[in-house]
Amino acid sequence: MNTFNRSQSIGEIVSIMPKASEVFKEFNIDFCCGGHRSLSEVIKAENIDEQQLLRRLEAAYEESKNISNQTNFMEMPSTKLIDYIVSTHHVLLRRILPELSELTTKILRVHGSNHPNLFRVHKLFHSLKTELEQHLIKEEEILFPVIKEFDSKPSNELLNRISAVMKETEDEHDAAGDILKELRKTTNDYSVPNDGCNTYCRAFDKLQELEADLFQHIHLENNILFRRFNTIQ
Repeated sequence: MNTFNRSQSIGEIVSIMPKASEVFKEFNIDFCCGGHRSLSEVIKAENIDEQQLLRRLEAAYEESKNISNQTNFMEMPSTKLIDYIVSTHHVLLRRILPELSELTTKILRVHGSNHPNLFRVHKLFHSLKTELEQHLIKEEEILFPVIKEFDSKPSNELLNRISAVMKETEDEHDAAGDILKELRKTTNDYSVPNDGCNTYCRAFDKLQELEADLFQHIHLENNILFRRFNTIQ
């Protein structure tokens, strides 16, 4: 395959071709928090069939060429990208987190006696919920305003402030990513048992929706927005 260089990071590949995220999900490859890893490094570390992965990426690339009006986040100014993240991903989180809190509590109450893993699901989700609610405030009230200020009037002082908060934010992304992986493991890839009710199905569907959105959310920040400031330093 000549479309991508094996030394490219998987985050960079998704930034260039967003459809690659679908391929990486198929292979359970973390392209958001682990987006700094090279393609060759991931293939080796996770014992992935290299030719199969490359064929899927090549097919995704061919499909992408036929898609018009794709949003190019790489070329989007930082201020505009921030507005997109807030209006799309932050809005979704504020909607879905309270709903999932009710759903995970309800299925624990109804099915917890027969499915003790739901106690772990409930604990993990609410830990994630607390982390994310604080995370949104930090981004909207501290990090993003400083980035916007830097965009209009760059200075070393602002860059230092951005770097400090950005490091904290990336650490929080890693923590959220770890919880998501543990949730997927605890639920056996969100498999609903035979006695699972509609609420059980809805809870697991919503958890997967949360996971997919967070992957994209973290990718836009770690691999595109934050990377711009890492290259300045």
